[in-house]
Amino acid sequence: MIDVLPTVLTVLALAGAAYAGLLIALNKALLPLTTLSKGLLGTMAVLELGLLVQAFAGFAALAGLDREIQTFSFVGYLLGPLVIVPVGVAWSAAERTRWSAGVLVVACLSVPVMILRLGQIWAGHA
Repeated sequence: MIDVLPTVLTVLALAGAAYAGLLIALNKALLPLTTLSKGLLGTMAVLELGLLVQAFAGFAALAGLDREIQTFSFVGYLLGPLVIVPVGVAWSAAERTRWSAGVLVVACLSVPVMILRLGQIWAGHA
């Protein structure tokens, strides 16, 4: 797997959570689109792209692996964040109150947890 990518994705997810928290503090919903919400959606798009890269790298590393790991758990933690971020964005877009960004806070905070668990499974500490 790519060594620096989990760290970059964790920082990006935490930055996205802080950005969404700023929207909550300013009493702004994700929609209608403003400069702030466009920036948050851009952050979520970059995060999703990074998670796609991590998934492809993880599947490639899993295919060439010569030791035993918990394969189903590993695949689940690879695919989980890929689903959580777009679902969080869609749910946030459907919500028209200030708490629409709260959904993204929860989605963004779940990504570092799943990345940490993914690293633990890969290292064999599962």
